[in-house]
Amino acid sequence: MATDPQFVLQYLTEVEELAEDVLADKQQIVDLDVKRNRNREALRVLQKDLEKSEKVMVCFGNMFIKLPKSRTKEMIQKDQEQLDKEVDRLHNQLKVKVNRLYEAQGKDQIKGFDLNPLSLEEMQAIKKVLQAK
Repeated sequence: MATDPQFVLQYLTEVEELAEDVLADKQQIVDLDVKRNRNREALRVLQKDLEKSEKVMVCFGNMFIKLPKSRTKEMIQKDQEQLDKEVDRLHNQLKVKVNRLYEAQGKDQIKGFDLNPLSLEEMQAIKKVLQAK
């Protein structure tokens, strides 16, 4: 490694930027997960709601709006699906960014970090093979 101050500064800047990206993605995942949990709570309350009213009050920003219960459930479920997709996308990006950070630091990649779960078909095939023995 060269002792040139400009090279060292550039190296540290690059590592710091990569680390900031990783931390920002982690924080965004946490924030989205909090929102997913709130949506889950709201869906559960709507399911358990014993009142006979067909409309519920929903908060949008600074105002409350009375909407039909079914429409509210649909909106929350769509939001939940969108949040799930966004969290999955961030998780996938995070793996790549962490690997880039480790590479920039001169460390080996994390073993097993890029594993994917088995699909349903793969699990069924494994069960058949294990049952045959």
